[in-house]
Amino acid sequence: MHLVEGGITMRPSLRAKAIAICDDKIAKKGETVGLSFYAFFANRNDDPDLLMEAAEWWIRQHKLDHFEKALKIRGMIAAGK
Repeated sequence: MHLVEGGITMRPSLRAKAIAICDDKIAKKGETVGLSFYAFFANRNDDPDLLMEAAEWWIRQHKLDHFEKALKIRGMIAAGK
């Protein structure tokens, strides 16, 4: 996790993974598909620090709902938010 002016930003590896997952979901299910930050992880919690980083970004930083449109999330991440 990186602290920047205005809040928290994801580490580059998580950003790349999240964008790839959003792209995959959009390609498979269309532009209206929703997802949660859990979509960025396997079913078992093998990296709790990374999971918490995503949760901090999603919940505390941006106050997003549990499910959001993948298109919106991809745009936010790509914009460096």
